[in-house]
Amino acid sequence: MKLMSYEHAGQPTWGVVVGDGVASLAGRTGHATLAAFIASPDFARRNALVEGLAADARLAEVKFLPVIPQPEKIVCAVRNYMDHHQEVLAAGMQRELSEQPPIFLRVWRSQTPHNGPIVRPHVSESLDWEGELAVIIGEGGRNIRRADAWKHVAGYSCYNDASVREWQFHAKQIASGKNFESTGGFGPWMVTADEIEPGRELKLITRLNGEVVQSSHTGHMIFPIPQLIEYASTIFTLVPGDVIATGTPAGVGWSKKPPQFMKPGDTVEVEIEAIGTLRNPIVAQD
Repeated sequence: MKLMSYEHAGQPTWGVVVGDGVASLAGRTGHATLAAFIASPDFARRNALVEGLAADARLAEVKFLPVIPQPEKIVCAVRNYMDHHQEVLAAGMQRELSEQPPIFLRVWRSQTPHNGPIVRPHVSESLDWEGELAVIIGEGGRNIRRADAWKHVAGYSCYNDASVREWQFHAKQIASGKNFESTGGFGPWMVTADEIEPGRELKLITRLNGEVVQSSHTGHMIFPIPQLIEYASTIFTLVPGDVIATGTPAGVGWSKKPPQFMKPGDTVEVEIEAIGTLRNPIVAQD
């Protein structure tokens, strides 16, 4: 099942993808947001709730919103792919593998939806792509054991953890380069966890103007999803609708010789097997 947040006739809502359309579920379920639905007992009986529904709007007619427009937390993993770690070393940066997952937080205003613009800020020309698998938390909790982690996953989506590189490198803490507004692409929808076997290796491809710049799969993760959930939930309580961006594989722009970055007029796509394709145009900040 594909669930998405969107705007139709000027009103934000959410619903289920039906063919090339979407059926709104906000009024039918009484839950104003997708996150509220995920947090409710209704999420467990979602198949019965949507059975027989017909689309009430075409996907081409709606404005996509980030899958979870205002998550309480967006937890992002750093250097979580072995091929990306090796690329960092080859670029001359001395980084040791850590024993625990390195993470940082994004704010929700840094997100942008499928077909929405990723905005290159006027202070930088080094806006880089980072295609990632996003995990959406279903059942919340604190101190979640790794062995129990999969049952806390509501679903999966595509993420582009776009980075403003020189701001990322201002200090050892990289969050300043990761939180510019409208830089984190998130969408187009969430595929529920029952559609994807836990631990399945998913092909991930990022394209810039149609050219493949990243091609890998989630089996290259250094810290797998259950470990990320265990670690994050040790620090803070995970709640329904929280997002975990699981890190990017090799092929980022700054590691190329010469470096290559996104510029206004470009289009970037993140495609993940069994999920779909997130597409964002690049624009300059007003």
